[in-house]
Amino acid sequence: MSDTFDYDLLIIGAGVGGHGAALHGVKAGLKTAIVEADVMGGTCVNRGCIPSKALLAAAGRVRELRNHHHLKAMGIQVGSVTYDRAAIADHAKNLVSKIQGDMTNSLTRLGVDIIQGRARLAGEQKVAIATADGEKGVTAKDIILSPGSVPFVPPGIEVDGKTVFTSDEALKLDWLPDWIAVIGSGYIGLEFSDIYTALGCEVTIIEALDQLMPTFDPDIAKLAQRVLIAPRDIDTRAGLIAKTVTPGNPVVIELAHRDTQEIVEVLEVDACLVATGRVPATQDLGLEKVGVELDRRGFIPINDYLQVTRDGEPVPHLWAIGDATGKMMLAHAASAQGVIAVENISGQSRTVNYMSIPAAAFTHPEVSFVGLTEPAARQQAEAEGFPIDTVRTYFKGNSKALAEGESEGLAKVIYRKDTGEILGVHIIGLHAADLIQEAANAIFQGQTVTDLSFCVHTHPTLSEVLDEAFKRAVVVSV
Repeated sequence: MSDTFDYDLLIIGAGVGGHGAALHGVKAGLKTAIVEADVMGGTCVNRGCIPSKALLAAAGRVRELRNHHHLKAMGIQVGSVTYDRAAIADHAKNLVSKIQGDMTNSLTRLGVDIIQGRARLAGEQKVAIATADGEKGVTAKDIILSPGSVPFVPPGIEVDGKTVFTSDEALKLDWLPDWIAVIGSGYIGLEFSDIYTALGCEVTIIEALDQLMPTFDPDIAKLAQRVLIAPRDIDTRAGLIAKTVTPGNPVVIELAHRDTQEIVEVLEVDACLVATGRVPATQDLGLEKVGVELDRRGFIPINDYLQVTRDGEPVPHLWAIGDATGKMMLAHAASAQGVIAVENISGQSRTVNYMSIPAAAFTHPEVSFVGLTEPAARQQAEAEGFPIDTVRTYFKGNSKALAEGESEGLAKVIYRKDTGEILGVHIIGLHAADLIQEAANAIFQGQTVTDLSFCVHTHPTLSEVLDEAFKRAVVVSV
């Protein structure tokens, strides 16, 4: 370590990305500090991945135990199933507390300095931190910005945190409305619709685009609507925007045509969850001190090596990772970026392969994907002049899925017919979030469908759904 600086590495933001960067910094021999204005773990641990999965796990058990037809088919009979809302909420809260503690302890054991306060750049390699004891200046040879993101609330929607709220408040599960509107049919909207319906709420999903789940592959979205939406107490409104949302009892929602802005319907519901995505938390970072301007969407500009850029050129010793970069708003993507940033700080020359980073919605059944959707792949194929094809396999033909009585599902592989390169894999079905990892690793390692067709999969397991798909792809491409 140079005597010129307080630290070799200073990280602003202790979310999953910042935490991963700190761990790797210590591994690389860097004296490391991490600054956090709120609580350890950021969005993922406190207001996202972790508490939502705890709620989904509990709600999923309720749904499963109340599915008497499914259980009876397996020779199981159960009586009346009840639940304690507050206890389910505590399950999520306790899990958050445990993981917060684990993350803090892991940094402390390794000698990472944890500084509580709000940090902003004070110049190149300088940071000013507003702490409870006043402002302190810190210097570091390299600085990583990892400020994360916050829920996006569109204009016209008034949030009171009680009857109209974002996922931040919904995760507390303070109450269960009889009828709740969910604005948005992405990951957040789908997962909360799953939770609410399992616990007995009626849901109306409002989607501004003409079809639900617009960011998902069309085949997956089609099946999802049949297994995740149609059988449940869910009503849908597609092609309409929530022009105004007014909190109260009831909550009043004016639905308007997306193009004409004309009011076409007024809903009066008990509550409204605003699940319209997230925006970067990049204000007041002091970027102007180093001459950096945010892009038009508020993201921090970076190059492929995660260096913050100024007029297209890298700012020396300044890096950014996570949601604030606008690459992929996923906790594991932020963690991967954190590792790569530290590698580059340490003199390596590495980039992140975003095509190989998977994503999942932890609904029942789960939905997952990696790479391109079919429309995106066809667009790329047309632009670059190569042939593509797709194969589909179904959980209905999988022995393990049949044994579990969970045979609704589909796996879809999109690949180049000339080289066998995998362009995208999409799965809906039992444990889809775990199954996708094989495909993600294959894309990262550059394996073709032919390579994968020779891999041996345990029988009987759900992984054979992908095994069958890879073998079909070889047959089709011959």
